Amino acid sequence: MTVRKIAASLVALGFVTALGTQSVDAINTYNAEPAPERTEVGALFVLWSNDDNDADYERFDWVCSGTMIDDDTFLTAAHCTDDWPEGTRFFVSLDEDVQTPLDEAVAAGLTPLQTAETFLTDDIVVEGTPHQDEQFPGPMSDTHDIAVIDFADWDETPLDVWNFTPATLPELNLLSTLGNRTLDTYDWWVVGYGTEEALRGPGGHTHPGGGVRMKALVDFASLNKAWIHERMIASQGYGGACYGDSGGPNFIVKDGALILVGTTITGDTPCYATNVVYRLDTESAREFLDDYVDLP
Repeated sequence: MTVRKIAASLVALGFVTALGTQSVDAINTYNAEPAPERTEVGALFVLWSNDDNDADYERFDWVCSGTMIDDDTFLTAAHCTDDWPEGTRFFVSLDEDVQTPLDEAVAAGLTPLQTAETFLTDDIVVEGTPHQDEQFPGPMSDTHDIAVIDFADWDETPLDVWNFTPATLPELNLLSTLGNRTLDTYDWWVVGYGTEEALRGPGGHTHPGGGVRMKALVDFASLNKAWIHERMIASQGYGGACYGDSGGPNFIVKDGALILVGTTITGDTPCYATNVVYRLDTESAREFLDDYVDLP
């Protein structure tokens, strides 16, 4: 399945996806900054062929963002791992800039498979196994849009390549217990490798950039059963997520510590107004994660 088709499938469910339709610096350009310290946040790479022929891979690219939640588990979104062609392979990179080596590989004339093999040899990526919530896609009230890349059965894990401290997950119903009024007093950070907000041109909207780990403050808006809604209004000093930030982390700062409370799933088409985030403190999310990590 192409990245564009994945985007279309989310639109069909009533979402505008935060997964990029192309691999192209930014969370967005306004009120955002580099995030070199967020070494637990990475990019999801996919090696695939559009015709199910794994002997002739046609693309190797980053498609989403995510977070290490223990030494060998990378959290992302299910729509990033779902319905790819037979033989598709999945990789994770915790490098701050993943677009530059991709551009260099293209300039060198490497095929997608050669690029993937070079990235493995040069410790730019580590290969893993995808697992997603079997109930995805669920109803709009809870789409079960959650997945992991698991490295438990692989000889090399991200911890063999990079130094990082896994993100701290929330306790059960943390956000509901805190409530909207308290949550509105916290700093909220979104992190990812996604593209910039829309630029208008002769051909319509484009979303340049991407492939570099960035962060931005967002404004908490509301909470419901499975979702967090955030505002990312530039004039109010906030930034936000865009295409390719799907699966990436949304942190709150509570008692001076970062807690990973949700993952970016969708937002408005031009990436100027809203970010919609899948909660990680619900029974549903924790039921899935319990098979892969020790939960608080």
